[in-house]
Amino acid sequence: MLDLFIQGGADFMTLLTLILIALFLAAWKAPAWVKEIGMIAPVLGIIAGLIGLMVGGKYIETAGSISQGVLWGGIRNSLIPMVYGLLIYIISLIIRIIQKPRI
Repeated sequence: MLDLFIQGGADFMTLLTLILIALFLAAWKAPAWVKEIGMIAPVLGIIAGLIGLMVGGKYIETAGSISQGVLWGGIRNSLIPMVYGLLIYIISLIIRIIQKPRI
């Protein structure tokens, strides 16, 4: 798991983890904010993935020809923060379902 954290980019993965912590704190202290905090995670994950693809594209441009394994490894690494952000969003939806008043 730590390996995926590092491969996804420690800076954005740390921000996403802080959003996850803020989500749990909001569920405990400020339930009305769970939706807004949960919606930040996928957006930040997409931004992180796009930045990773742009940086990878820059390196591919300077290197010229690269193998397909290296290319797909880079694409895989750029998808990790997107998936993590979506998982955090799913957790926020589950928290919201649990916190809804019963009819």
